[in-house]
Amino acid sequence: MTKPLSGLRVLDMSRILAGPWCGQVLADLGAEVIKVERPGKGDDTRGWGPPFLKDQEGNETGESAYYLCANRAKHSITLDIAKPEGQAIARELAQHADIVLENYKVGDLKRYGLDYATLSQLNPRLVYCSITGFGQDGPFKDRAGYDFMVQGMGGLMSITGERDDLPGGGPQKAGVAIADLMTGMYASVAILAAIEERHRSGQGQYIDMALLDTQVAWLANQNSNYLIGGTPPVRMGNAHPNVVPYQTFATRDGSIILAIGNDGQFRRFCNAAGIADAADDARFASNALRIANREACIAAITPAMQQKTTAEWIAILEPLGVPCGPVHRLDEVFANPQIRHRQMQVNVPHPLCGTVPLVANPIKYSRTPLDYRTPPPLLGQHTGDILRDVLGKNDTEIEALRAAGII
Repeated sequence: MTKPLSGLRVLDMSRILAGPWCGQVLADLGAEVIKVERPGKGDDTRGWGPPFLKDQEGNETGESAYYLCANRAKHSITLDIAKPEGQAIARELAQHADIVLENYKVGDLKRYGLDYATLSQLNPRLVYCSITGFGQDGPFKDRAGYDFMVQGMGGLMSITGERDDLPGGGPQKAGVAIADLMTGMYASVAILAAIEERHRSGQGQYIDMALLDTQVAWLANQNSNYLIGGTPPVRMGNAHPNVVPYQTFATRDGSIILAIGNDGQFRRFCNAAGIADAADDARFASNALRIANREACIAAITPAMQQKTTAEWIAILEPLGVPCGPVHRLDEVFANPQIRHRQMQVNVPHPLCGTVPLVANPIKYSRTPLDYRTPPPLLGQHTGDILRDVLGKNDTEIEALRAAGII
């Protein structure tokens, strides 16, 4: 069955995470994504392990789990773009592409004749997306930008982590490279919008994506709290700045998340928890009052939560429509019946180990469902095929390129 982006070709000259994540989204949706990698080494993340994928005999294959998470359904070509012959091949590929995706430092690809100004002369319909730490202009444009730095500079670490006055307080990064991932997601949206605009104008365009811009953009209500209220938000652990009670509580055997979003839920919770007096307490009569009296409200709830197990609380509160849930480890996540039902783990055929376990794309289409038949490629796995099928080169030409170290 034809996927939504079937017929689009992406020349993916990115590496690490933000660009490859964007490329994987496009590949999942049906675009043909050609991943350009350095001969002999490839994307840096291929070596970011352990863990590494093991073959059927239990031997490490050299394919890192990190690399595997962001490169499904792509085709790998090895190409030395530092050499004129490699640059010429990349320009040829760009003439046969709809989209170019890259995350080199500002100005690097201009030296190779692979910048937007050059390639758009050869292919005016090209949508070209650059991902950098700080963007193509401004005082920081030449700085290297990494996810961890950007989480700090973009404000996320000022609101993530335990309160400064409690044990363990202080700045914390997110548990995944969220600035990279969100930039990849915004980039995929920007690219698809540019492709839609191209249907009307007939022209491609340049997209300038920056990790720092993206990090600032997606702070959402925390940004608005500051811009409207005038006070920078602070770290609050698992508490919420705008809703109370909306945090974790200790139970008899672990932790539970309460996410009570309105006054009716609060009253039902208090009655079920045996603290009906709290529901009638004038200090807690509305969310705004509960925020003003946060410490007293939490103190009224905490002892009751410690009387039952997490599972007992969920069994009591879920039928009442009180939002709550456990805090799962990843082994518990992938054993969860809802995750299993939604088929969020997929086993994809792999040439080195039979199958490789991957995480499905969460998009569910009614008519054009996604499938997972193509694993992350081996380094240079499709070099010959791409040169033959896309550029029309013959075996003699390909072998000459290989002998010269171009591919």
